[in-house]
Amino acid sequence: MEKMEQLKSMAHQMRLRSLKMAYDAGNNGAHLGGGLSAIEIFAVLYGSVLKFDVNNPHFDNRDRLIVSKGHCVLAYYTALAHVGFLTEEDLSQFEKNGSALHGHASRNIDKGIEFSGGSLSMGMSFAVGVAIAAKKRELDSHIYVVVGDGECNEGLIWEAVMSASHYKLSNMTVIVDCNKLQYDGETTKVMDMISLSEKFKAFGFSATEVDGHDVGKLLNAINNKSSEKPNAIIAHTIKGKGVSFMENVKEWHHSKLSLSQYEQAVSEQ
Repeated sequence: MEKMEQLKSMAHQMRLRSLKMAYDAGNNGAHLGGGLSAIEIFAVLYGSVLKFDVNNPHFDNRDRLIVSKGHCVLAYYTALAHVGFLTEEDLSQFEKNGSALHGHASRNIDKGIEFSGGSLSMGMSFAVGVAIAAKKRELDSHIYVVVGDGECNEGLIWEAVMSASHYKLSNMTVIVDCNKLQYDGETTKVMDMISLSEKFKAFGFSATEVDGHDVGKLLNAINNKSSEKPNAIIAHTIKGKGVSFMENVKEWHHSKLSLSQYEQAVSEQ
């Protein structure tokens, strides 16, 4: 119970930090919808799952988190700050001229960032390559990759999934932030994927579905890995989670916050 409360507290702090970062970005705005939907996913990964060392970020046997869904940097950066890879000063420079913290993450292993996001679906292929390399080098590392459900419209996702199954990459776990909205609207209307878990299973993955805002269920799903197959977790989430006027509203995929909106959002936490 203590661990669950710690993860809930971490997620709460990350949400508040995310809102502050988005507000401070001013007219540059931020990807609020997909950032807020992924908060608990990143809290669980950094708060209880990933093997890393802030003081030795390059050590070979670290776990790797590949963030293919580039639109979730608010969750990503605040998690990195919570564990010490980033500072409050770093976060305050989000989307400012000259900052290293852009709207899509740029690879910087010293800061805990393994992959440059931006071009959707590329992270899945990169993760497959990293997982293959880890196996060949006999590293005690697990490779996690976060993708969006809208991103799963991309054919490259399924080519990578097919490869992961073919090479029996049991050291790889895909987490789908399944918030059911993408830039153009509801995922079922843009391109209905029917059942993502059944698709992953058909490609040879072990797959499970879970409430992506329940830290206990997320942690349990992530820890219950197959030792023989690559793993997929379909985390059902709400875009804009935690802010009443953002939840399930596609216009908050990327937008800017006014002062009154920011104050209301904070008051709801």
